[in-house]
Amino acid sequence: MKKKLIAGNWKMNGSLAANEALLKSVLAGVGQAECQVAVCVPAVYLAQCQALLADSIVSLGAQDVSSHEGGAYTGEIAPAMLKEFGLRYVIVGHSERRQYHLESDEVVASKAQRALACGITPIVCVGETLAEREAGKTEEVVKRQLAAVIAINGHCISEVVVAYEPVWAIGTGLSATAEQAQQVHAVLRAQLKAATPSADRIKLLYGGSMNASNAASLLAQPDIDGGLIGGAALKAQDFLTIIAAAA
Repeated sequence: MKKKLIAGNWKMNGSLAANEALLKSVLAGVGQAECQVAVCVPAVYLAQCQALLADSIVSLGAQDVSSHEGGAYTGEIAPAMLKEFGLRYVIVGHSERRQYHLESDEVVASKAQRALACGITPIVCVGETLAEREAGKTEEVVKRQLAAVIAINGHCISEVVVAYEPVWAIGTGLSATAEQAQQVHAVLRAQLKAATPSADRIKLLYGGSMNASNAASLLAQPDIDGGLIGGAALKAQDFLTIIAAAA
């Protein structure tokens, strides 16, 4: 049975002092967790967090990566640059990137490809808006988003992590019910099974306001292999409670 993955997404939060306090608290309480744990931090704090997490069971991740290898792309961060900080994961296609930076399915797929080429595991985010859910288009939307990633990464699609994050449940305090989340995860699992015989090894995370109170019920679902945690990842005790639920 594969271990679950709990990955914190700090988003645009943190400071040198706050990061140190948070990670020291997490490391003090995580023990020998029976699940995989990661934190995806703002790029400016990668060096600090790499040092704080050295020789620990908590892996380091970034929140975005360029779809280009390098060159005249001011403000972008190449995957090879991230790799120098010992990254294991990078988030690609988060709904906030899709919404605020107009990232297309094809750009997200390309970012996943660049990450894989550098030995970094992309956490590929897919999810529908409230309007799309109410229009009955949830399955259509998530399958389209994932299909773009499969199309150019099919030969190594088993190396990605997929996170289902209903846009209407991100930062709103709302969350899909365990049954709603499982239903979409089952759709994604079936799509991956059609693409690779190794689909069962791919971790599917739930990323829509998972917190200390709902984590256990979500993580008990057969196709939910962990969580991509937003606000709760900034509170050490809440993050540790979710890690315990995954174990």
